[in-house]
Amino acid sequence: MLSFLPGFIKGPIGLVLYTINTLCWFTPIMLLSVLKFIIPISFWRQGCTYLLDACAVAWISVNNFNQRLLTGTQISVEGLDKLVRKEWYLVMANHQSWVDILVLQRIFNHRIPFLKFFLKRELIWVPFLGLAWWALEFPFMRRYSRAFLEKHPQLKGKDIEATRKACEKFRFKPTSIMNFVEGTRFTDGKHAKQQSPYPHLLKPKAGGIAFVLSAMGTQLHKLVDVTIHYPKLRPTFWDFVSGKVKQINVHVRVLPITEQLIGDYQNDKAFQQRFQKWVNEMWEQKNLQLAKMESGQ
Repeated sequence: MLSFLPGFIKGPIGLVLYTINTLCWFTPIMLLSVLKFIIPISFWRQGCTYLLDACAVAWISVNNFNQRLLTGTQISVEGLDKLVRKEWYLVMANHQSWVDILVLQRIFNHRIPFLKFFLKRELIWVPFLGLAWWALEFPFMRRYSRAFLEKHPQLKGKDIEATRKACEKFRFKPTSIMNFVEGTRFTDGKHAKQQSPYPHLLKPKAGGIAFVLSAMGTQLHKLVDVTIHYPKLRPTFWDFVSGKVKQINVHVRVLPITEQLIGDYQNDKAFQQRFQKWVNEMWEQKNLQLAKMESGQ
């Protein structure tokens, strides 16, 4: 363990190790991505997907090793015992820092399927990364605004239909979909501007998670509700790699995804109100959990 080194030394070493690890795995991921793209055979693409996910898991594993080697950060987690790698999950978490993603990858690696995010369809054209995200089967969603649909009513429901079709591949391989319900990182300024009723959280955005559930239907089996707490500060990535973050506390709840949570959020007002009520109740419980963690209970 090199956690005894001063932060101005650990930080640069950490950045170098992250960079080397990323470059090492980027090459096989891009090669497999190209092979998957140019050979449109179902069983071949499924096999490439398993290999690509294995590469991504290995990349995370090495990053986790680097963290333990350099930072000395202790992550205390409650609730991981109910998770298995052969389930389909929707993962929800509060969002305070880019470090959240590293924390989620660290605690869930080898416990649930590789975490994937819904991405805007336009991002598929990002050089190199768009192809890698497609090959790793990150779901690309097409969202139409209410104003756009009023001008083009023939496209009503097409966004859900297209995204649902893109998610059909998840029937054959367990998947974890990640969603930050607040939509942005927590800051005191954003909290004040929103006049959020939750002292430790921004207001949740119910529409995004409703879209995910509607698009994926019954493919997702369970909801993983994650609460992340940083006892002393909301860290930056540099704080983390420099070893300034000594302790992180995480609380995990595993809940069923029932049929009552799947509906037409955009057009069914009754469902929209029920869903918003459910999300708000989840957020009230999460705020209470953060208050307990803040007080050390």
